Amino acid sequence: MPNPPSHPTLQLENPLRELDASLPQFDLFSIGGTTVSVATLVVIALVVLLTIALSWVLRRAIGKAANFRGVGQEGTVAVFQRLVHYGVLASGLAIALDTIGLNISALFAAGAMFAVGVGFAMRNIAENFVSGLILLGERSIKPGDILEVEGQFVRVERMGIRATIAHTRDSENIIIPNSTLVQSAVKNFTLRDSVYRVRVPVGVTYGSDMALVRRTLESVAVQLPKRIATKDPLILMTEFGDSAVLFEVSVWVDDPWRTRRTRSELHEAIWWAFRDKDVTIAFPQLDVHLDSEVGDWLGAGRNGEREGETEGS
Repeated sequence: MPNPPSHPTLQLENPLRELDASLPQFDLFSIGGTTVSVATLVVIALVVLLTIALSWVLRRAIGKAANFRGVGQEGTVAVFQRLVHYGVLASGLAIALDTIGLNISALFAAGAMFAVGVGFAMRNIAENFVSGLILLGERSIKPGDILEVEGQFVRVERMGIRATIAHTRDSENIIIPNSTLVQSAVKNFTLRDSVYRVRVPVGVTYGSDMALVRRTLESVAVQLPKRIATKDPLILMTEFGDSAVLFEVSVWVDDPWRTRRTRSELHEAIWWAFRDKDVTIAFPQLDVHLDSEVGDWLGAGRNGEREGETEGS
């Protein structure tokens, strides 16, 4: 029985491999049994450029879609755009390596010894890289957020995969390693909302009319222009101090970045209100009381000094 005619097997050719084969081959070096030529580098560069262009197009499309749908959280959109950017770049690199026929496992094996040598030096970089991925995934910190990091008040400007760029109140740019944001206790004043409480302590003398002091402080707090009108201010008598009766005035504001200015305005308003009401703001002072025997002894000593001065003259 005659054999049936054989049909040619369909083979799908990768157009990038065909491009690599069509270019002039000038071998440069070999990695894991794969020869790398000038044509190979050209193909890799082409794939990388196409990947970057695709990432740029996708990020612009995400931004336009967010604006069209009225998404107001710019930080969330920026984080999503950056995740898409890294995903597209990783996919493009994998496609480039597979297209030119590089054996990735062999490449990893060839670089294993080198990786062990620099592993300890790269530990902090890897730590920051993983921390950056965690921050981008969790979105607990986003561009535009106001943070307190290691006692410093900053506003997040840009989040990178290794470090975060922030802006201080003194118009200084500060680079914060991502591992610091992940491993340390960080205050995020705008995580869920921007509502923030401003507290101002003030002390009055013990002879003051405490009812008048409370009414004055309540009036000042209510009339503060920058406070949130829907949240009532809070006046507390906090302590009987050594030289003063201490009060605390707290108001709610919706802009944590202006905390120092709001606190200054509240201080000035309290000062002028107390001055109008003749309320004295206390300051540290110390009263010294001497027993009669000590007073007589000091008086006798002074009289003796005066007599000595008279005889010497």
